[in-house]
Amino acid sequence: MISTTKTNIRFLVKIGLLLCMATLSAACSCSGSRSTAKNAIEQTTEDPQKYTRGIDIPILNDSIPQQLLYRKAYIASYNKETRCPNWVAWKLTAEHVNGNVQRPGTAWHEDVEVPTPRADNNDYRNSGWTRGHMCPAADNKWDETAMYESFLFTNACPQHKALNSGDWNEIEISCRQWAKKYGEIIIICGPLFLKQEHQTIGVHRVLVPEAFFKVIVCLDPEHPRGIGFICRNNEGNRNKDFYTNSIKQVERITGIQFFPNLPEEMITAVKNNDDINQF
Repeated sequence: MISTTKTNIRFLVKIGLLLCMATLSAACSCSGSRSTAKNAIEQTTEDPQKYTRGIDIPILNDSIPQQLLYRKAYIASYNKETRCPNWVAWKLTAEHVNGNVQRPGTAWHEDVEVPTPRADNNDYRNSGWTRGHMCPAADNKWDETAMYESFLFTNACPQHKALNSGDWNEIEISCRQWAKKYGEIIIICGPLFLKQEHQTIGVHRVLVPEAFFKVIVCLDPEHPRGIGFICRNNEGNRNKDFYTNSIKQVERITGIQFFPNLPEEMITAVKNNDDINQF
């Protein structure tokens, strides 16, 4: 009887030890899993302004509605009254000029981050106007998210077909060439509403701009430079120098102050040049 009792006790002790070991193993496994998951999150979490940090936010007239939208590759100032951006700004680097990412299958889509009414595909359908990118899709082939976000309607304005595929596109191509040449440039562009009454398209009454502006700068401290463009929203087909202005002139026409924190020693080189051959 005593022998049987001792045997049972030894059996129970072994079972207890096995259970303790299993519990410790599970705890270590969970701890390892949590640690692995945490590391995975830390590795995949990216600074949301990694590619736009350092862009100097333009200064608008206080009466102009503005909602700032921070995307992966650009920043947009959205105007709820025009249903268009006031401006869109982005950095274009030599590394981001090329890429293999294709335009998304669904392409254009409305931006649910801005209030209704807002632009959608139906507004542009049969309107006679194209969906004109501000930050172009071709500048975003380096990343799928960047490409997708370039097709938000908050990055677009009604644009004449000939301008979209012609002179505006040629300026975009020049920007990519300058990015390769200088390593990095900053581009800001947007619509110009020059009249009191504007044509609108669609049930959401998206305003049609009379013109567009674009300013480009290279802020290399050794060789700072800048150039501006004003393009009428029509079928014009001219050389780029027809559209060139100094950034100071674009500021006067638009009422927008670009690069407000530009160092004093850079202002003349960046804002006063109106010769495209000097860029």
